[in-house]
Amino acid sequence: MTAPRILGIDPGLRVTGFGVIEKHGNQLLYVASGCIKSNDKQSLPERIKTLFAGISEVIATYQPDQAAVEKVFVNVNPQSTLLLGQARGAALSALVHAGLPVAEYTALQVKQAVVGHGKAAKEQVQDMVVRLLNLSGSPTADAADALACAICHAHGGQGLGALATAGYRVKGGRLIG
Repeated sequence: MTAPRILGIDPGLRVTGFGVIEKHGNQLLYVASGCIKSNDKQSLPERIKTLFAGISEVIATYQPDQAAVEKVFVNVNPQSTLLLGQARGAALSALVHAGLPVAEYTALQVKQAVVGHGKAAKEQVQDMVVRLLNLSGSPTADAADALACAICHAHGGQGLGALATAGYRVKGGRLIG
């Protein structure tokens, strides 16, 4: 049996982070990470096409077996939330088009799985990604978030042990039973 290769996606209209890891038993191995950027001067449909094509290229290059995507949070600005949702839709479409099983996680679930508490700062997530994957340098914030999403999935995600949150509540940024 081959080690599962997981593609994590941190969706964004300007910058979508991606991270690819492999799970060998309890060990996680870094494969690749980076960002797909769309041009602010492009129309919205062109930007969505850029994200779809970029994610499709990442899938073709790294051949993941499964994908994990961060869920959209409700923002103060409804227009920003809508745009983020459209970028997320482009990412999900590319993943499903490639035939990948897709798991979705909230930022709270990702931070709790990687850092240990749901209110961790971006810098804490980056630091833990570096430690957990034994990286020589720190990835960009977007790539680190995508790697963190993949790590969350590997640590207990759907298909690998199911991160059960039903019946839990959030207190102080942590899931409490």
